[in-house]
Amino acid sequence: MARPRSSSGRARTTNDRLAEVFPGSAEQLCALDHGDAFQLLAATILSAQCTDKRVNLTTPALFARFPDATSLAAAQLPEVEAIIRSTGFFRSKARSLVGMANAVSEQFGGEVPSRMEDLVTLPGVGRKTANVVRSVAYGLPGLPVDTHVQRLSLRLGFTTETDPVKVETVLNSMIPASQRGAFSLRLILHGRATCVARTPNCFDCVLSDFCPSAG
Repeated sequence: MARPRSSSGRARTTNDRLAEVFPGSAEQLCALDHGDAFQLLAATILSAQCTDKRVNLTTPALFARFPDATSLAAAQLPEVEAIIRSTGFFRSKARSLVGMANAVSEQFGGEVPSRMEDLVTLPGVGRKTANVVRSVAYGLPGLPVDTHVQRLSLRLGFTTETDPVKVETVLNSMIPASQRGAFSLRLILHGRATCVARTPNCFDCVLSDFCPSAG
């Protein structure tokens, strides 16, 4: 197979190859346990500076006590803090969770919105979190850019940009809208398993034959 020479060609080939390693939709690839858009949004807020495994150990108690936006909006911060303490930064996360729930309840009738411009008005929600909800919960175009996506995009030569919004814009021009969420999650999974930050395992990487950074 000819090696892709353009940045967009590398992105498309990366998407194709990682789809064989990590098959499935964005919903199927998402590592955060959730039952609906509200639970996914809450779990994603908790996932900041925390592992998905730890979040998944924490959310059952949170959702048992506060199963929807209405109940969480009425929560007392100390109780929420106690439940989510192990995820780190628990005070700020508790404020974001209760603030998000209030906004969802008061502004959107208790239903998490699907539009980017609405999602980013919620406390604790930026473009990355909004794109997770759009792509995973609603099956809409959304390409979350986290540290793994940023790192792999630089290493694979998709872009020289380091600003997450600019990286998202570049990748959106390369990946079909329907595949953006799954593409992001595949980069994340590959970044965790193989293309790790300090010592990437280029020997076992399915992208090493065309990766500009392969050792």
